[in-house]
Amino acid sequence: MILAAGKGERMRPLTLTTPKPLLSAGGKPLIEHHLEHLNRAGFREVVINHAWLGEQIEYTLGGGERFGLSLRYSREGEPLETAGGIVRALPMLTSNETDWFMVINGDIWTDFDLNRLQPPTSDSHSVLDAILVMTDNPTHHRKGDFCLNHNGLLSEECAGKEGEKLTFTGISLLHRRLFEGLTDQAGKLGPVLRTAMAKGRVAGLHHFGRWVDVGTPERLRELDRQLAIQEP
Repeated sequence: MILAAGKGERMRPLTLTTPKPLLSAGGKPLIEHHLEHLNRAGFREVVINHAWLGEQIEYTLGGGERFGLSLRYSREGEPLETAGGIVRALPMLTSNETDWFMVINGDIWTDFDLNRLQPPTSDSHSVLDAILVMTDNPTHHRKGDFCLNHNGLLSEECAGKEGEKLTFTGISLLHRRLFEGLTDQAGKLGPVLRTAMAKGRVAGLHHFGRWVDVGTPERLRELDRQLAIQEP
């Protein structure tokens, strides 16, 4: 699932007429970078939620054929928070084959290899509800979000000399039981994850490569510049 329902208020005036996932970097909309990465990682079915100017997203991406994907849309009207948006889309996200699904924020860019994010095996951790991709703290978020402990689990606070917190990239592998008892009014994903962390049910992966939170016009321009330099 790609989360694409936000209004992108920090990106105004760019997002007054264009939804944030369709803003361009490196010659293509941000969301197309995600779709290409998902295709390379072997994904074939993707759900995209949308609200603000969502009809533009559907018109631009269509059914996903040109990306080698099958796209479905979770239309929210008024945007739900992240956990609520996932709960709304749950019927489209899980199947008889697996209760795990990947979630990616639509307003990031990264070179993270999505193949690294795999459901846990029986001998890795007894019970997990989520695996989050973490990265080193960017200059605009020095304090980080969660601590990645030596046992591979995430916690809200760092115990002893475990080290400083890392930043959540907005890429995660989630199990549907994380949302048991919740409705599409569940609010943000952060509190849901923190509850699971307190029970030792959230693991983390440290990504040492590139990652950008494309949250402002300045960061979008800088990403566009960097991707243009990469072009052969």
